[in-house]
Amino acid sequence: MHKLISLTILFSALILGLVWFKQTQPIYATSPVDDLQQQIDQLANLKKLSEAATKPLEAEVKNLTTKIASIRSGITKAKQKTLALAQTIAQRNDDLSLQYQILMERIREQYKKKRVVSSPLLVFFSLQKTDITRDLAYRASVKAQDERIMKGIINDIASLENDKKKLELRQKRLAGLEKRFDQQANFFQGEISKAKSYQKDLSQKIAVLSAKQQAILASKTSTFTTTVGDVPPADDLASRPNYNPGFSPAFAAFSFGAPHFKGMSQYGAFGRAKNGQNYQTILKAYYGSGIEIKDVNPDQRITVRGYGHYSLEEYAKRIYEMPGSWGDKGGMEALKAQAVAARSYALARGGTICATESCQVFKPNPKGGNWEKAVNETRGKVLYANGKPFSAWYASTSGGYQESYTYNGYSTPAFWDAQGGRSGWTSQAYEKIAGSPWFYKAWYKTRSGGSCGRSHPWLTAEEMADILNAWVVMLKNGQSDNRITPIGSCWGGNPYSISELKSRADSLSGGYSRVVDVSVTYASNGVTASVKFQTDRGELTLKGSEFYRAFNLRAPGRIALKSGLFNIEKK
Repeated sequence: MHKLISLTILFSALILGLVWFKQTQPIYATSPVDDLQQQIDQLANLKKLSEAATKPLEAEVKNLTTKIASIRSGITKAKQKTLALAQTIAQRNDDLSLQYQILMERIREQYKKKRVVSSPLLVFFSLQKTDITRDLAYRASVKAQDERIMKGIINDIASLENDKKKLELRQKRLAGLEKRFDQQANFFQGEISKAKSYQKDLSQKIAVLSAKQQAILASKTSTFTTTVGDVPPADDLASRPNYNPGFSPAFAAFSFGAPHFKGMSQYGAFGRAKNGQNYQTILKAYYGSGIEIKDVNPDQRITVRGYGHYSLEEYAKRIYEMPGSWGDKGGMEALKAQAVAARSYALARGGTICATESCQVFKPNPKGGNWEKAVNETRGKVLYANGKPFSAWYASTSGGYQESYTYNGYSTPAFWDAQGGRSGWTSQAYEKIAGSPWFYKAWYKTRSGGSCGRSHPWLTAEEMADILNAWVVMLKNGQSDNRITPIGSCWGGNPYSISELKSRADSLSGGYSRVVDVSVTYASNGVTASVKFQTDRGELTLKGSEFYRAFNLRAPGRIALKSGLFNIEKK
């Protein structure tokens, strides 16, 4: 089995395998050096595992750094304890020297007395009976005390010599452990550096993008403001999953929604209204329970660049961001929610606003009909957060997941916009209930209709493998190559042919000729987590974000993914 052990597992093992140091113990209890020995042995075993790892991950770097710091702290503590022990031994040595000097002085004094009084008989006859008894007792007591002192000194000398040997051995072991640990810590610091490098942003992993490549990515992944406008977006039959491209196997990348995905989904609001929700409930769903719906002065002025000044209500009547016909199809509450959002967006911009979809679409003539009715029935209603008008973003279709955004210190929720939450996606998404043609779409045209000569978004097995070869060169191997651009005359330049890019990938870590099958997995935060391919070289799994980038850089013509939440269809 040729798969190398993931550093994630390695670092997790390090966290589980290493233990914290014990608290300060008595000098002759279990030595902290023994604890260090055990931990550094564990670290050495982990080092052997780490040498087999090729893809370090930054997720565990902080934990590893903490453990290395803990061991280093333990070594410092052990050295401090060893120093304290050495100081204790030195003090005991001084104490013994003092006791020995005292004993020698007493013996010398006794010897002098014996020299002065040479005859014991003279001493005997010169003393009274009671004095003799007292002198004999004193002499016996002094002798016994001297014997005890001498015995204690002998024992202390033996104990001291033993402790000195232990200290010397501990110092040698500690010095050896510190040297070993420094070597291992240096190794892991290198691994940490690799992990941090590997986890850099995907855009930084591509060494250099040419100006043309940057323009292609900007065009294909542009976060244009996609509102419904006065009429729904056109429904393209070739962009549907049931389209027959005339060959098999065929693959197409389907985006859920189109940028952006923040604030209120217009089709989602329509679906919620059809489901019986009023405009207050709809607004709270998209902007959060902490948003306030307040009454403001409806006569305050709004300046529309190029058109002059209008009262807030007259301005709202001229907004063309949602079809009035929805009011006849169960969507009046969605129109009301849109009216409140439009007022809020204008006031949050300070009362001066443009007339295009870069802000929100304004026309000089009132829209009338159901729209004007919705404006009148929500007269003066505005969204507030933290005491100020809230910039109420909205867009046509989010694909079933609303992303959070923050304005004026207030954050909207991130959630699956479906009955039953994620479990209801994709069968019960409110946008699907409303019939949004952008809920699940394969994009191959620009908004103006340009398709670079292609009549559908479906790719052959070789064309899909070509996307993988772009990933091999620019993302897997981090190579700069300005010839990795879409095949098709609309982009110009000198893009690789399919066979040329395959050869380029072969010269690195190996290219792919055909894709046989594909499947995707989704993350809980509303993005595609991974894409798994069955190829002529076996199985290959890519991160969803990496496939998204490689696809938009190399997919032929105008074919593109418009959302990080996507699926790959095969037929």
